[in-house]
Amino acid sequence: MSDSSTYVPPKVWKWENQSGGKFTNINRPISGSTHEKELPIGKHPLQLYSLGTPNGIKITVLLEELLALGHEGAEYDAFLINIGEGAQFGSGFVEINPNSKIPALLDMSTKPSTRVFESGAIMLYLAEKFGELIPTDQSKKAECMSWFFWGMGSSPYLGGGFGHFYAYAPEKFEYPINRFAMEVKRQLDVLDKNLSKRQYLSGDEFNIADIAVHSWYGTLILRNAYNSAEFLDLASYKNVVRWAEEIAERPSYKRGSRVNRAPSPEDNAIVERHDASDLD
Repeated sequence: MSDSSTYVPPKVWKWENQSGGKFTNINRPISGSTHEKELPIGKHPLQLYSLGTPNGIKITVLLEELLALGHEGAEYDAFLINIGEGAQFGSGFVEINPNSKIPALLDMSTKPSTRVFESGAIMLYLAEKFGELIPTDQSKKAECMSWFFWGMGSSPYLGGGFGHFYAYAPEKFEYPINRFAMEVKRQLDVLDKNLSKRQYLSGDEFNIADIAVHSWYGTLILRNAYNSAEFLDLASYKNVVRWAEEIAERPSYKRGSRVNRAPSPEDNAIVERHDASDLD
């Protein structure tokens, strides 16, 4: 990998000798499956194929919230898709998500079964299916959707941008780290100012916007993601810290954030979830 002052891009980029750091083996410029592998099917109406990353826990936290609200149809099986081993390129997973990214959902309660991919699409599908955690008032829904999609557009700067160059890139370069750190701090400032006047992102009611944004920015605050707390001065965003900690105390967050993760005595994480008792 060359410094920007000496690297000259070729006329035509080719996938040769590219170093992606720890992600070299799972990144490629083509789509489609690399091997045949059927996906397992559990006993519940909803089949989730995921990993306990920020995008993954959006769905498990939402499902646990729906179950807490009494929706038995939100019972789910959560199967682990190990992206480090390339499981997202198995033929069965690619049939559900041609983009080969977690999470992906299969709703077995419809005829035929319904596939849903992209975390935002899955969240909207579930919220509308069960009529929960999404406002019905037109103005309140517009505010919720604005923050919901703000989160979808903002998280790539945090994870794919700042997180990659600060923590995962094979070499550290000042320009991309500064560029993405500046944008992440701007986004934290947007959140902090908004939350100085509200309990939750779109008002006084907790909804899918909070779940979606919290999965990235709450995780950044609570778990010191990328070991960046001091570098980004996260403690200074006091309203974001308050909001992040408050949501983390919700029983459904405590349950959902443990799913599809490597077992950990610290927070009782579980690899897969097939019954409510798995989290008890």
